[in-house]
Amino acid sequence: MTISIRNIKKRFGRYPALNQVGLEIQDGELLALLGPSGSGKTTLLRVIAGLDFPDEGQVCFEDQDVTYAGAAKRRVGFVFQQYALFKHMSVARNVAFGLDVRKGRDKPSRSAINARVEELLKLVELDGLGKRYPNQLSGGQRQRVALARALAVDPKVLLLDEPFGALDATVRKSLRRELRRIHDATKVTTIFVTHDQEEALELADRVAILNQGVIEQVGTPDDVLDRPATPFVCGFVGEANRFEGVVKGGEFRAGAVTLAARDVADGPTIAFVRPHQLAIAEAGSGFEVLVERLAMQGAVGKLEGHTPDGAKVEFVFDRGQLARLGEARTVRLMGRQAHFYPV
Repeated sequence: MTISIRNIKKRFGRYPALNQVGLEIQDGELLALLGPSGSGKTTLLRVIAGLDFPDEGQVCFEDQDVTYAGAAKRRVGFVFQQYALFKHMSVARNVAFGLDVRKGRDKPSRSAINARVEELLKLVELDGLGKRYPNQLSGGQRQRVALARALAVDPKVLLLDEPFGALDATVRKSLRRELRRIHDATKVTTIFVTHDQEEALELADRVAILNQGVIEQVGTPDDVLDRPATPFVCGFVGEANRFEGVVKGGEFRAGAVTLAARDVADGPTIAFVRPHQLAIAEAGSGFEVLVERLAMQGAVGKLEGHTPDGAKVEFVFDRGQLARLGEARTVRLMGRQAHFYPV
């Protein structure tokens, strides 16, 4: 199922939640909507689902205009953050619910429903737990039930709104892998909302980054991380040191910080350098950083400090460089790579 979002506008009172949003979602794709709180990602998901309708613009499933069609007619499966399971129903009945409520010829036979439930419980690795009730399951298991229930009706599109937000970090990571496995098995076009960058970059085929009701960039995880289109994307996705300065003659300068800026136009510029894009410089080159904190995180270390004029700097290095840094109060760093944006 391909989805076309065309010039969508949506306001809540005077607040513009979406402002001329356009997005093409490919058949069988797993797309993440990523952005800070209030960026419009959940509103966009609800517009795609048919739970909210736009003030302007168009939503198309394949070549069919569904802009003002309700959720039932769009055949979407929806998974919420808080599971929304029926507490008085067993796991199997929860999964079967969407099929049980169908009417007439649309309702499968009881044997077909039971077979579908068993198939889905096996897919989400809950086979054998159909007779249990939601309060007998862990949070991660409940979310798997919610996912199975959404898939039971054979949706054209699967939509997930912060599906792992209520879970602890360990369970979140486990379910990420499971969602990717289930998506690859079903090939259902899937869109999920998250504010968790790691989640989006690990799971998605492509990421759409929203900010104040506008899509700033759509691309693969590598695109948005390594080739950010705007200062917002560069500062929001991944960690980055941010410096405001001036480019002149191929060199960027912001107080004590100097960076090579070949092929960058002269003038006021914002520079972003990711912590892993810095390197230890030889004496007399690079710029000085006063060390505030040095900590090891497994195979890598993280240095936090500031330049003599107060600019904060973070630097990530290999464990093998720890001896070189030693107990140093200062270190000289240089930028191996940077992202520049004219002001």
